[in-house]
Amino acid sequence: MQAWTTAPAAMGGLRLSEVAEPTPLPHELLVRVEAFSPNPGDLAALPGVPAGSIPGWDGAGVVLEAAADGTGPRAGDHVLFLGLGARGWAQRRAVPHATTATAPPDVAWEHLAALPVPATSALRALRKLGSVIGRRILIVGATGAVGRIAVQLAARSGAHVIAIARDENTHTELQHLGARETHISLSSVSSRVHGAIDMVGGQHLVDAYALLDSGAAVIALGHSAGADERFPYGAFIAGPATSDRSVTSFFLGSENGLADEMAYLAADNRLRVGDVDIRPWTELAAWVERGAPRPSGRVVFRVDHA
Repeated sequence: MQAWTTAPAAMGGLRLSEVAEPTPLPHELLVRVEAFSPNPGDLAALPGVPAGSIPGWDGAGVVLEAAADGTGPRAGDHVLFLGLGARGWAQRRAVPHATTATAPPDVAWEHLAALPVPATSALRALRKLGSVIGRRILIVGATGAVGRIAVQLAARSGAHVIAIARDENTHTELQHLGARETHISLSSVSSRVHGAIDMVGGQHLVDAYALLDSGAAVIALGHSAGADERFPYGAFIAGPATSDRSVTSFFLGSENGLADEMAYLAADNRLRVGDVDIRPWTELAAWVERGAPRPSGRVVFRVDHA
């Protein structure tokens, strides 16, 4: 079969190569990959991956062989999958049934491929904030796939959603997705919040923490700023209105029970991930070489099985 493998001297550090077929373990399914959508984490990890490795965490496809232990989706099922052990940018992949979910057969591959990491991250991060009914919830970096989904899920859960997005042209769309307030920066948020989900890091994380009410938390889910977090003196000195506040780190790989939630998210025909830029998978290396430009949604690569 063909797969993208790491090759430091090649364009984008990737080469489309002939590789051995995967051999599933008893708890793994064999999936024909139809589409995948590179995550920022996928791309950030590329320089440190040994040459000849197959990158790629998640995607969508058809089950060719069910798991030998009799658990999980059946042969012929449409699925979306997640495996932080990589090997997803290939024509076929072995993936654990614990992180593989059956999807409705009428949902487009492009939509399914855009869901696993962003949608499950948004859902699990929101759950860490506890009940959000009637509470002010801050979403920092709201125009990315994770941020858009977090806005929608929080709004449906009864939260007063405050979305932060640098591009003011996206604010009307975020309001349609459920945001009650939209801001270009955190500096114009005037009231404290019960919780926050931050996809940016750096000074944004510091500023989000400063807006927390007593007992609230900010979930540090992303680090796109690529900058240090420097908290000023006194940031952790508490008073009546600022006691018991916290910054909580997040790692999707430590979360259990993701298959049921991926199935729930895949079946939700109201969920929007933003613009989906669909490309043939042969363009992957050139796209990475150009710096992996992406719209305000997801870039999805369709796998060729010819």
